[in-house]
Amino acid sequence: MKIWLRHFIKHRDSALLALALLLLLGAILRPSIPFKHNIYAYFLVADISQSMNAEDMVLNGKTVSRMTYMQNMMHEVVASLPCGTKVSIGMFAGNSVAAMYAPIEVCSNFAAIQDTIAHLDWRMAWSGNSRVRESLFVTAKVVRAMPEPAQVLYFTDGEEAPKLHAFNTKNLEEFQGGDGWLFVGIGTEEGVGIPKLSPDNQVIGYWSNESFAMQPGIAQISESTLGVRDDNIAYGDQDRYISKLSTEYLQDLTKEIGATYIKGDSTYNVLKAMKAQKPARRDIAPLPLDWLLATLAGLCVLGTYASRHPWRQIRQNLKIYRNEIRARFSVRAESVAHDNHFQ
Repeated sequence: MKIWLRHFIKHRDSALLALALLLLLGAILRPSIPFKHNIYAYFLVADISQSMNAEDMVLNGKTVSRMTYMQNMMHEVVASLPCGTKVSIGMFAGNSVAAMYAPIEVCSNFAAIQDTIAHLDWRMAWSGNSRVRESLFVTAKVVRAMPEPAQVLYFTDGEEAPKLHAFNTKNLEEFQGGDGWLFVGIGTEEGVGIPKLSPDNQVIGYWSNESFAMQPGIAQISESTLGVRDDNIAYGDQDRYISKLSTEYLQDLTKEIGATYIKGDSTYNVLKAMKAQKPARRDIAPLPLDWLLATLAGLCVLGTYASRHPWRQIRQNLKIYRNEIRARFSVRAESVAHDNHFQ
């Protein structure tokens, strides 16, 4: 061992250059090692039912609809995700959830994802009702049908229309798939009326209390299946149905399925809750080593320019600099003395 060390010290420059060449040849081969890492994929489900048109949210100092507030929050969430994360956008209406596309990489498809969010609209809904509870089964099927697992982020005000009662409350005892899901509540506890909009997005009235009347029995169940809502309009404040964020209902619902509920009062809180979620899956991927070999090769080349005795060289350089500084001050002092002599 000592013989090899002496030989290396004696022929250090040649040895370092030879080692650098070997490292560069190794980097060209692009070696890698298997590395187990977390893979994050999200299915962002947006509630596009008509209650999301209620204007009780504040954004940049202005009162906006829940839909607008939700879209802004989804924009910010997607913009905050690191490259490599995959995202899919879905829509909820009636008792169904539809995915716009399978999860795609967020950075390479950033513009497409943000454009999808920007064009979410209540007119895209295929049903006039809002059955959050029943939609969970459809959501689970959609996630299972995706080419890879994804965690669900459900943005909703929790409004059930028509209202739930003993005849139309779905039993969730056998539900599987809600573990790790995150529900984000959009809306306020005070509540406001739900505007009824024309196809041109113009307000023509407000939904009345009769539209949400609790009609027991088969009639209401059939109505929810057909996907229509009572067409009554309230023209006075007394007849308007007041829509609120269903906080207690969403809290109870998430407990039943093992999910998490958080109020969507800030994007920061949503991102914090997302970090607490489990990754969609863990997988083994190759970890490239070419950058490491190339870096070591560069250090070897730099090592050929270093002194064999670095500390001695540093002390010598400092001594030279100190002598130069003293010489400059001496020359300046003699020049000043010479000038004073002739004055």
